[in-house]
Amino acid sequence: MAEQYDVIVLGSGPGGYVAAIRSAQLGLKTAIVERENLGGICLNWGCIPTKALLRSAEVFHQMQHAKAYGLAADNIRADLSAVVARSRGVAKQLNQGVTHLMKKNKITVHMGVGKLLKPGQLQVTAADGKVETLSAKNIIIATGARARDLPFAKADGERVWTYRHAMTPKEMPSKLLVIGSGAIGIEFASFYNDMGASVTVVEMMDRIVPVEDKDVSAFLEKALVKQGMKILTGTGVDGITTSATGIKAKIKAKDGKVTEEDFSHVIVAVGVAPNTENIGLEELGIKAERGIIAIDPYGRTNVKGVWAIGDVTPGPWLAHKASHEGVTAAEAIAQELGNKDVHPHGLDRNNIPGCTYCHPQIASVGLTEAKAKEAGHDVKVGQFPFIGNGKAIALGEPEGFIKTVFDAKTGELLGAHMIGAEVTEMIQGFVVGKQLETTEAELMQTVFPHPTISESMHESVLSAYGRAIHI
Repeated sequence: MAEQYDVIVLGSGPGGYVAAIRSAQLGLKTAIVERENLGGICLNWGCIPTKALLRSAEVFHQMQHAKAYGLAADNIRADLSAVVARSRGVAKQLNQGVTHLMKKNKITVHMGVGKLLKPGQLQVTAADGKVETLSAKNIIIATGARARDLPFAKADGERVWTYRHAMTPKEMPSKLLVIGSGAIGIEFASFYNDMGASVTVVEMMDRIVPVEDKDVSAFLEKALVKQGMKILTGTGVDGITTSATGIKAKIKAKDGKVTEEDFSHVIVAVGVAPNTENIGLEELGIKAERGIIAIDPYGRTNVKGVWAIGDVTPGPWLAHKASHEGVTAAEAIAQELGNKDVHPHGLDRNNIPGCTYCHPQIASVGLTEAKAKEAGHDVKVGQFPFIGNGKAIALGEPEGFIKTVFDAKTGELLGAHMIGAEVTEMIQGFVVGKQLETTEAELMQTVFPHPTISESMHESVLSAYGRAIHI
């Protein structure tokens, strides 16, 4: 007879493995099913290894500008294969870390492809074809997402790349086309630009990083153009022809004019598609739209005992959102199974931060100025430039700003938007503030350490109320 679990998690990405660990911590008998690598895409092929690549590019960029710091660095060059090898080493180390965490928490790992047979029953097909059936009181779907293809630009790993190919390139692109300017597209554009490629970014919307505040988008475009990138907004790619030596792309401009341009490689970064095909959704009657599973704030689907978290559920499709949902679902399951000591809280999507690790970095949380006004808020907006911050100038990173958006009547912090050095680390201050429902009064009375770039956060708040000191 198959072993009976309290929880089986299908998928071991940042949502799945965290859900499994939290379930085990709560005393639930837990198993996890993974078809490829423990840690999922984020750890092995996404968030972590890309940051390793970007760190190498950042160091290379600083070395090239050593003279500005009173230093000399001669004969500087980049070894792409060594940069990639370091990135893969980082991913391997963290994969081994997740493996250790599974053992430490006594979580049973089943390697193979999982499919729901009925509520409480999951079939796992191993790589060697062996099939086993697992049973559990609760099953959490955490199968994540993959890069979305364009019908005319199917990835081949040679000339047409997804993010995965871009992380382990066979050669350095000489002239790179990036289709899409979301976080993935812009991060790879930034990496390859710093590494010496000629980079063109094409974005169908009227501005790059379109989910960000328009002031951030405008600032980033100027910064990237200054670094040598070509940015084409309101523009689409109508077709691609590949050859052994490169690609030809038909680029349709805002005015409708189509031109053809040669590139060595193209990265397609037009979003992700959920991995929900062939896992049993239809057979069980689990509600989903375009592959996105409908859930309540705790991760419950419409089928009792079946839960879903992460990139198979409504966005934003971010690793930290998946992890948070994993903890919430595990605690809600434990509560249903009789644990009176856990008190799960539904996820507030307005308090999920977003980070983009290009150069300069971008970070944000909450409503943009435009979205706040659309929602009916009378707003007060503050903005403070890094050029007014002593630490930013000392670091040689004076380009950037912090923008804060408040409700004019209540003083509630509605949103915060940053671009510049280290903003991906600083945004958490505003995230905590929003979670605690802070107002401008508390933020103004908060003491920020000096000298830090974070002082710009304080100044931005003060600016919204006409009280900025250093500008």
